Amino acid sequence: MKRILPILIVLLSLSALAQQKLPVVKASVGQAKIYEENNVVSSWYINPKIKLDVFTTGKFIKPKNIKFKTDIDSIVFNISPGQKKEFIVLLNGKDSCRTQITAPELKNFSKVSPEIHDSIPFFVNKYNTNFLPVVFNGIDSLLMNFDSGANDIDFTTAALAGKVKSKPRLYNTDYDIKIGNHTYKSKIYDIKLAGNEVDGLVGWDIFDGMIVALDYDQNKMMVHSTMPKQILQDKQYTKFKITYIKNKPFIESEISQDGTKNKSLFFFDLGYQRTAMLDNDLLREMKFPTEKMEIIKKVIMHGIGGNEIPVTTVKLQNLKIGNFELKNVPAQIMEQNKPMPGVNVHYLGTDILKRFNTVFDFQNNVIYLKPNHHYDVAYADQKT
Repeated sequence: MKRILPILIVLLSLSALAQQKLPVVKASVGQAKIYEENNVVSSWYINPKIKLDVFTTGKFIKPKNIKFKTDIDSIVFNISPGQKKEFIVLLNGKDSCRTQITAPELKNFSKVSPEIHDSIPFFVNKYNTNFLPVVFNGIDSLLMNFDSGANDIDFTTAALAGKVKSKPRLYNTDYDIKIGNHTYKSKIYDIKLAGNEVDGLVGWDIFDGMIVALDYDQNKMMVHSTMPKQILQDKQYTKFKITYIKNKPFIESEISQDGTKNKSLFFFDLGYQRTAMLDNDLLREMKFPTEKMEIIKKVIMHGIGGNEIPVTTVKLQNLKIGNFELKNVPAQIMEQNKPMPGVNVHYLGTDILKRFNTVFDFQNNVIYLKPNHHYDVAYADQKT
């Protein structure tokens, strides 16, 4: 019996090692691609010097397939929220690069006690930049743009240089961000632009697992840990499913021109100050009659990184968001230097979205829209 026990221990150890054996993907160059749903492609650099190289997906709701493809090999994983998948990339037959794909866990704060029901002043200025007050690190009072197209907390380089007295260490340290009566934790990043008259951006994901209501009639942002009954009972709201692409929220909408209709996912981007930005590659793919659209003007726009984006503004005959129908919308068409590399998508911006009181349900991953007093006002790019 004494001799059998060590043998069993050795066998169990060998079995455990066999179970821990990781899949191997071969590569002859140090660059790969990661393919996700909705035709999303990300570039990936293979670095043998990193002990564990981690690719973190954006938020998603149900299990999905992710493909990792090198120049000579590939592997497909089915991954669920909260899971991690590890494998080895063997570079040039000699360098083993341990790689991990991580999917974030789903958040839901509906059970926290006491419940959170917070009200914060919330405004939109003449440039279609929304803003709300925050207190950073207990010291700095700042005005921030709530940007549903951004993640984390971003301060402009101008604010960091002249207004933020705390002098935060960027990228690696969590700081206190007080919004209303509640304090959140976030790392701090720097950007060149965040909109007019603001010091930075508050990304949507700081409120992940919560309910965020934007009331443009009363100039309030309300943050809840549980959904208020009056919202669910309000028949004027229309409900839209959120699809997350590259950790950004999208809803389905439809454009039409001269009898041609195209329905697709639109990026719900409160950081984009204009009406709707249409992706030229996607328009061509859908055979949308852009040649029949009246040109209003051509300009150069700038992204948050200061990059130049050539944009043509055209008259879109019809934009339909659920049952809401907006006519003769001065929409922008982008042709190059796209703000979201690796995916062809249309955008809904603040000059459209401010026309709806909005509820983000980040627990059940839906958006509610209800027309407000901005609904019929002229567009900023309206042709006179």
